[in-house]
Amino acid sequence: MRHTLKLVFAAAALLAGCATAPQPVATEPVKVRVLAINDFHGNLRPATGGLRIQDPANPGKTVVVPAGGAEQLATAVAELRKASPNSVFVAAGDLVGATPLLSALFRDEPTIESLSLMGLEISSVGNHEFDKGAAELLRLQRGGCDPKEGCKGPTTFKGASFQYLAASTVDKRTGLTLLPAYKVKTFQGIPVAFIGLTLKGTPGIVVPAGVAGLEFRDEADTVNELVPRLQAQGIEAIVVLIHEGGVPTGDYNECPGISGPIVNIVKKLDKAVDLVITGHTHRAYNCRIEGRLVTSGDKYGTIVTAIDLVLDPKTRDITSAVADNVIVRANFAKDPRQTALIEQYEKLVVPLARRVVGRIAAALPREANRAGESPLGQVIADAQLAATQDAGAQIAFMNPGGIRAELPMPADGQVRYEDLFSVQPFYNNLVTMTLTGAQVLQLLEQQWQGQGAGGRLLHVSRSFSYSWDASRPIGQRVVPGSVRLNGQPLGPDANLRVTVNAFMAGGGDSFGVLKDGRDVRTGMMDVDALELFVKNNPTLAPGPLDRVVRLN
Repeated sequence: MRHTLKLVFAAAALLAGCATAPQPVATEPVKVRVLAINDFHGNLRPATGGLRIQDPANPGKTVVVPAGGAEQLATAVAELRKASPNSVFVAAGDLVGATPLLSALFRDEPTIESLSLMGLEISSVGNHEFDKGAAELLRLQRGGCDPKEGCKGPTTFKGASFQYLAASTVDKRTGLTLLPAYKVKTFQGIPVAFIGLTLKGTPGIVVPAGVAGLEFRDEADTVNELVPRLQAQGIEAIVVLIHEGGVPTGDYNECPGISGPIVNIVKKLDKAVDLVITGHTHRAYNCRIEGRLVTSGDKYGTIVTAIDLVLDPKTRDITSAVADNVIVRANFAKDPRQTALIEQYEKLVVPLARRVVGRIAAALPREANRAGESPLGQVIADAQLAATQDAGAQIAFMNPGGIRAELPMPADGQVRYEDLFSVQPFYNNLVTMTLTGAQVLQLLEQQWQGQGAGGRLLHVSRSFSYSWDASRPIGQRVVPGSVRLNGQPLGPDANLRVTVNAFMAGGGDSFGVLKDGRDVRTGMMDVDALELFVKNNPTLAPGPLDRVVRLN
């Protein structure tokens, strides 16, 4: 193991480009500004949800502030750079994947081009960077056309000008990291190392085929193995870019309390790590965890975290780190180069994106009630059930993480393809399989097993219902005898045809029982099923949320 790790880190050092031309050694403290984003998810245009913050006029309430978009983000980064002659623009993963149609139709090449254009230099990989597999991630880094689909954009794709880092992601065949483990940038003769990595649990939240042949190692252990190797090179200033995060209790630029995986990870990190830039949870916070600065910039480019560091020329270490989460408000001017890039791709995408697919009678929110149901979740589950009737489907389940936006009520009532794609951007096949009644019950119990504090509650199709009790222990929360199909109790020996998306069918989101399904049949794509359902049901509106009942 030790020998393997040495190979990993040796390769990382070669790829990271640690050695640069010698610079004059500073005699006074050196100020450095680090600008950070996370979870951009290809939102080249401002996301419809904006950023929810505390109402300045009424601290007891919140307001939504329009924010984000590549045009304003580029300007914000450029303006924030002016505060220091030493600066670097970095990211903490999920720059691509689950993206709007404008990026997704071109395999996220527009997003990579946009971020390269605005000067991004370094990014950790996120779990969504693996949505289409390691080979596709490497193509986005290095450039070139997709081997099957070819080039769809206006020019041959050149690849990212920034460097993706993957310190904890190891190719099992070679024992080497898939991408460099770290990159070193020197400021007035003082080197600063940026270590990049994603969460250890990535295999459980992406399509299994996307991470085949890869090992995702413990986050803190990986960093702590690297620290002495960096110090041996004379590097004392160490920044971690990690695609894992927490859940704060305060507003976007504070942190009166934080929970979640990042807390224990930071506590385990070597004290030599000075700053931790995080992501994944789509939250904004500016925290101190045991005295160490830990930040996150919400999602979709709504925030740039401006972090001011002071480097000591004698110790070559960081002596001060202060952060400010800056909202990318609409009053930032639009960067003309970003505008030109976006318009170039929009001309190609408009005919498909604006195609009318049907009508709805009212907005379909995705926000779930206490039991875990939402109007949009019900509609999607029903759409997937209807689309797989020919495969014998009796029940359909939809994972909440696969629903990325609500379906608003259009002014003219007409739903367009881009609206549906915003809701379901993963473009997964539907998979129908046979499970026993006992396996369906096991699936329901897995909603709370290894899923975090609140669980991961599935949306269920019509004619299926059950009750659960929050006061019961995990593994026994489904109320005995409450699981019913078409009003009849579900027996443990019954054989049932169940539809899920391909992500879930592969055991995604830790629903491992689905990998044991029999007589598997692959169907149409999930967003196509939703399109067909909307087309055939022009009076869609929220119905009663009564399929799942929560007790306590």
